[in-house]
Amino acid sequence: MDEQLEYDETAPDPVLEMIVPRGVLGERLDKQLAKMLPEHSRARLQGWIESGCVQVNHQVQQKVRVPVSEGDVLTVATQPSEQELAFVAQPVDFEVVAESENWIVVNKPAGLVVHPGAGNWQGTLLNGLLYRYPELASVARAGIVHRLDKDTSGLMVVARNAVAQTSLVRQLQARSVSRCYVAMVHGHLKPASGTVDRPIGRDPRVAVRMSVDRPIASKEAITDYEVLQYGHDGKSAYSWVRCRLRTGRTHQIRVHLASLNAPLVGDVLYGGRTSDLARRQLLHAYHLEFDDPSTGQLCSFETELAVDILQWAQSVQWTAVSETGQEEDDYAG
Repeated sequence: MDEQLEYDETAPDPVLEMIVPRGVLGERLDKQLAKMLPEHSRARLQGWIESGCVQVNHQVQQKVRVPVSEGDVLTVATQPSEQELAFVAQPVDFEVVAESENWIVVNKPAGLVVHPGAGNWQGTLLNGLLYRYPELASVARAGIVHRLDKDTSGLMVVARNAVAQTSLVRQLQARSVSRCYVAMVHGHLKPASGTVDRPIGRDPRVAVRMSVDRPIASKEAITDYEVLQYGHDGKSAYSWVRCRLRTGRTHQIRVHLASLNAPLVGDVLYGGRTSDLARRQLLHAYHLEFDDPSTGQLCSFETELAVDILQWAQSVQWTAVSETGQEEDDYAG
């Protein structure tokens, strides 16, 4: 697992003072700093210069191209990176479904990023966990052992200590953690139940997408699905689908259902369409089971569908699905 980064906001920024070595004549400031501080990227050093964190001969210099020569004194007030600032406690709104001394079960709202990353260094679930449970600062990734996409809602388990984290990670690897989702998809998915067993990797054409068609660095991915109801809103057909993950790959359900020509409603990345009532992919992790790391007892949780999914579902007329996978005449609301 990634090592957790910590940053003390009350500590003074470390200041480095260096002398430009012999033989240097008229070198650009940013290029010279890159040679003297190779552990930092040139882009990062340029940012420090432009923000006034660098002095040349004790005068603030904010131009990256200014020339420096041997004997010049360079003073750099180093700044923490976005990654280092990411692991800070912040008040973030999320629901705690249940907790014990070993774990926390969270009902993540749609729109909340789970873990800090490019473009979302703060305001994540991780930041909120550190705020609500300060002891998680001593656990890698603040106890996070699995993730949901930003716009997927539902249940997640978080470990409260290193021993519990190891146990939950091993359960995930052994595929003994049960994770079930509700997905609203375009079209009437046929057959009404089945298993998608197709490796997933990066899409060779679109960097932010995953794919089952000629994927890059693909990994095994298996999803079981069952259509619960078929629906129609007078213009388009839909299916109400229950999915169970056997593996946990990035965008797995979204990619697998799209490969069956049944993209999630609202999932524009994989061919779905948005509407006033579907502004994100309509996917919700409603069921979660795992063994308690201390007792081995089975812990099982379920949650209601997110409000926006329920509101969208009420705009569709649904029919039950028979054992043969055909639509029945009675409507199931």
